[in-house]
Amino acid sequence: MNQKELSELTNEELLQEAKKIKSTNIYDAVIFGFLIGVAVYSAVKNGFGLLSFLPLIYIPISVKNKAKHKELERLLKERGLA
Repeated sequence: MNQKELSELTNEELLQEAKKIKSTNIYDAVIFGFLIGVAVYSAVKNGFGLLSFLPLIYIPISVKNKAKHKELERLLKERGLA
């Protein structure tokens, strides 16, 4: 769902999306933490290699989720729901 579609949602649908985003933020943090753990373990065990840079692959996904969250928060404030 892109930003254009977010603006077309009803108030109730926006509130449902806000609930989904909260759980998405938790999942992003857990996944990123796990990937950092794998990278640190790999760097300590085998030196720097491919797995050491694994968290860098997840950064664009996390940034996209964060941008969607900001747009959703802006829409909620604009409509007086937050």
